[in-house]
Amino acid sequence: MIIENQIVPYHCSELPAGPWLVFAPHADDETFGMGGTLLKAKAAGLSVKLVIMTDGALGGSQAELVAVRRAEAHKVASYLGISDVKFLEQPDRGLHFSDTLCNQISAIITASAASTVFFPGVYEPHPDHRSTAMLVWEALNRMDVPEPQAVAYEISVQNPVNSLVDVTAEMPGKKAAMELYLSQLAENNYSEIVQAQNKLRTFSLPVQVAYAEGFYHFSREERAGSLFAAMHARLQALLAQ
Repeated sequence: MIIENQIVPYHCSELPAGPWLVFAPHADDETFGMGGTLLKAKAAGLSVKLVIMTDGALGGSQAELVAVRRAEAHKVASYLGISDVKFLEQPDRGLHFSDTLCNQISAIITASAASTVFFPGVYEPHPDHRSTAMLVWEALNRMDVPEPQAVAYEISVQNPVNSLVDVTAEMPGKKAAMELYLSQLAENNYSEIVQAQNKLRTFSLPVQVAYAEGFYHFSREERAGSLFAAMHARLQALLAQ
């Protein structure tokens, strides 16, 4: 019988090696998903760059929403210590696979010299989240340079994780960063939702850990196949026990 700590970690992990490159489907996903960890990276002096995949045009009815969300992203990036933000301006809810986009992402990863590349978990419900994961995964597999560490992060739902980062001390700062996305908080109470998810991630952790963010670090063996195959293999292994 498989035991609990083979499904979810029972301890917190250290930060992976920098520099980091984070791919976010929309402006806000990087903060909702891993804002506490980004604040830890800032405190540790790690270089972090951010790529926002879509224009976010469907994230509300506010006038000039694309420009508003871009301005919010710049404010948040400054707060989180992100040194560079790149906007790929793909259509919101219309992010699809293409060789051209994949090659563009590969070029961005190569130019960044990132040691760790973050992208959303493959089981996220929003199609742009899943498309971002697939695009970055394929882009990584096309690179001619040594592979960076591939890490998936959670945004709106729990995904398979094998690493938890304690963000208890960073939660006030993460909340402040989330509140800079005023256009999105007007659409839903995302701040409370995210805090609840980060609280739920402490289920397997010591009592002094009040908030945690979940990640999946892909092994070299998993990287040899497709993204869905890697996740499916993990789930099948758990079910087979």
